Amino acid sequence: MTEENPALLRVAVLGANGRMGAEAVKAVEAAPDMELVAALGRGDSLERVTEAGAQFLVDLTVPESTEANVRFAVEHGIHAVVGTTGWDAARLSALKDLLAGHPGTGVLIAPNFALGSVLASAFAAKASKYFESVEIIELHHPDKVDAPSGTAVRTAQLIAAERAAAQVAPSPDATTSELAGARGCDVDGVRVHSVRLRGLVAHQEVLLGGPGEQLTFRHDSYDRASFMPGVLLGVRQVAAHPGLTVGLDGYLDLGL
Repeated sequence: MTEENPALLRVAVLGANGRMGAEAVKAVEAAPDMELVAALGRGDSLERVTEAGAQFLVDLTVPESTEANVRFAVEHGIHAVVGTTGWDAARLSALKDLLAGHPGTGVLIAPNFALGSVLASAFAAKASKYFESVEIIELHHPDKVDAPSGTAVRTAQLIAAERAAAQVAPSPDATTSELAGARGCDVDGVRVHSVRLRGLVAHQEVLLGGPGEQLTFRHDSYDRASFMPGVLLGVRQVAAHPGLTVGLDGYLDLGL
C-alpha cells in the first residue's frame, strides 16, 4: 500500500486471499490511478474498509457473504464492483431498493470481467436472432462450485431477450427421451451445458445454427489476469453510473 494521495482512487479488495482476489490486489497496486487501502480475507471485519477511507470496494468473496458486503458498502456511500455470483432476482431487487435510498452510490455486478468474454456474449446475443438454433457450452476448472457459470447464465439471458424481441421461435428439439442432464439446463429457453475439467480456467462457446451453416463465438481465459482490466475499468467507471448496473457491457460503448 502507498502513502495517502487524494488524487488516487482509494480501493478495498474483499476476498483478497482467493485466486481472483489475489490478482485484484496486484492489479490495484499496479494501477497508477489507484491506491489499495485495504485487503480483507475471510473473517476480517468490514469496519477495516471504512477505517481505511475506501471509496471503492471490490467484492470477490463467496455467495454467502457478498450480499452483506455490498449492503455495507452502499450504506456507507462506498461504490462497489462485484464479481461474486449468487445474485438472483430477489437479491437484485433488494439491492435496487437499497440503492434508491443512496442515489449517489453505484454498484456494478459483473458475471465476467474478461473484456473478450463480455464482447463475445454481446455479439452472440445480437447474432442469435438471425439463427434458428442456439446453445451454450461453458467449460471451467473442477474447483468451481457453481454450474452453470454466471457468465453462461448472463449470456443466455441476453440471447433470450434478443430472440424474444425479434419474435424468434424456440430452438427446435425433437428429444422425447433422455438421461437426466443430457440436454443441459434451461435458462430462459436457452440450453446451457457445463464442463468441469482439470487444466481449464474459464471458457465459453455459443453455438448458433441455421440451415447449412453454423456460427460459433468462443472466448478463452487462460489466466485470471485476463479478468483484471475489466475489474479496473469497473472501479474507474462505477462512480459515473449511480444505481445498479448488471454486466460490464453496461460500461462499454458497443455500438449495438
